[in-house]
Amino acid sequence: MSIESPALVLGPILRFVDSTRATVWVETDRECAVEVSTSTGQSGMEQTWDVHDHHYAVIQLRGLPAGTLIDYTVTLTAAADVGEAGVTVRSGGRLHTAADDAPLTVAFGSCRRGDTYDDESLKAIGADGLAGLARRVADQGPDEWPQLLLLLGDQVYADDPSPEIKALLRERRAARPDPELGEEVLEEICDFEEYTWLYRESWGVDEVNGLMASIPSCMILDDHDLRDDWNSSLDWRKTMEQKSWWRRRVIGAFSSYYIYQHLGNLSPDELGKDALYAKIRAAATSDEREKLLSDFALLADSEPESARWSYVRDLGNTRIIMIDSRCSRDLDPERRAMLDDVEWKWLSERATETSARHIVFGTSLPYLMLPALHHLEQWNEAVAQGAWGRRFAKVGEKLRLELDLEHWAAFGNSFRDMLGLVDELVDHARPPASILWLSGDVHCSYVAQADLTDRGTERTALYQLTMSPFRNPLERPIRVVNRVAIRKPIVKFMRFLSRRAGVGDVPITWQAQAGPWFDNGVMSLRLNGDQASVQIDHASTGADGTQLLTRTHEMELTP
Repeated sequence: MSIESPALVLGPILRFVDSTRATVWVETDRECAVEVSTSTGQSGMEQTWDVHDHHYAVIQLRGLPAGTLIDYTVTLTAAADVGEAGVTVRSGGRLHTAADDAPLTVAFGSCRRGDTYDDESLKAIGADGLAGLARRVADQGPDEWPQLLLLLGDQVYADDPSPEIKALLRERRAARPDPELGEEVLEEICDFEEYTWLYRESWGVDEVNGLMASIPSCMILDDHDLRDDWNSSLDWRKTMEQKSWWRRRVIGAFSSYYIYQHLGNLSPDELGKDALYAKIRAAATSDEREKLLSDFALLADSEPESARWSYVRDLGNTRIIMIDSRCSRDLDPERRAMLDDVEWKWLSERATETSARHIVFGTSLPYLMLPALHHLEQWNEAVAQGAWGRRFAKVGEKLRLELDLEHWAAFGNSFRDMLGLVDELVDHARPPASILWLSGDVHCSYVAQADLTDRGTERTALYQLTMSPFRNPLERPIRVVNRVAIRKPIVKFMRFLSRRAGVGDVPITWQAQAGPWFDNGVMSLRLNGDQASVQIDHASTGADGTQLLTRTHEMELTP
């Protein structure tokens, strides 16, 4: 009896890579064994595990030669294989292991809609920066590839999916009426199955799957992975928790994020220590796995200290600390913090324990906003906490939600904590050559240079590098707001306003050295020895509809 061959639904996606190890993530259409074989002789095999009739595996490779370009192949074998009919072989991709003394290029950005590339979509939201990067990588030699791709949030839009997925949602709601959902979320993602549609649409298209198969990636969540303004304030949370559909949304969001994004962020050693991952693989049935993920998701949402989405990647002389700046917030108006005490302690330890020459903080939300917007958020937080009385406090809280005033500046405790951490880092006898914040979220891109006013930082470059969007441009009226946010009279007025609300000066100054830009695109950070530079590329569409990248700006990042 022949057995129908298994097939890949999504992937292979290359995730963790260092000098000797790698992980490859796949989703398959049925139960099977997944083997990854390399041109250098190493291999790894995993049996898939299923959740809601979707099948997954994370294959680990160890003992790889450092600094080597390696081809790999993915083989799927049906669980009860009889002969060749139950085997599918698909060429995987190429991976390049790290070398400690080699230069490092990190391509990054955020905010990418998964819409199609038809004329209507291209006109509405433009070319895709990630697809443009994929085209560039396909045309380059491996020595020119970025060594890492950082996806800094809003990898999917659960609250505003593509027209194609909205149509599927309407069909599903009509076929399976559910009074808990209602009109409010008729066209929004609400459960695990619907989240899988988003990931397949985003990463499964020909325009980007080659890139995902050959460039290792790091990911972190942001609000649209769940819903716009997620955890912007305690009032927001209280409102959402009253929604009949919210619990289902939380379960779908965290369960899918854990599988599609978080597992690949972990090294092989970290995967081996992850208690939930061990339980999932050991569970006897899909129902058990779904219950494990459901319980985990609800606890992670209600008690953020129970889970950690933040993590570290070390590459050569660079430490990248990816920060969860959404789920781990303390929303108590009296303590308001971007990171709760547990998460902040972890971050501080990871930053101070290393002797890396470059410390890169990956945070979906910019630490240093355009100056006028920074002062606006400072003013708003102070007013919302009663600086101008109870009456204005209610207005301030409402404005916080209406204007999306939720970045680091709007969490003053955390802004000052980060500043204190930077001060500690540059106070070392041999301070880092650079401390960099890589961010997205704000749908514009800019490069801002900072200086500590109470301490000379002539040996450490301090920069905020913000790249957003990959593909989701900002509305024109809001572009105007961002353009004026760097003008000195506006900055001066907003600073005055925040001081009138009792906000004191902080011992750091910064200004935009380049930007803001508003086109879709990608930013690339290059680190070589103690030197750092950045390149900004914006997306366009060729005559044949191909997504392209055009270099807009590049600059050295000097102290």
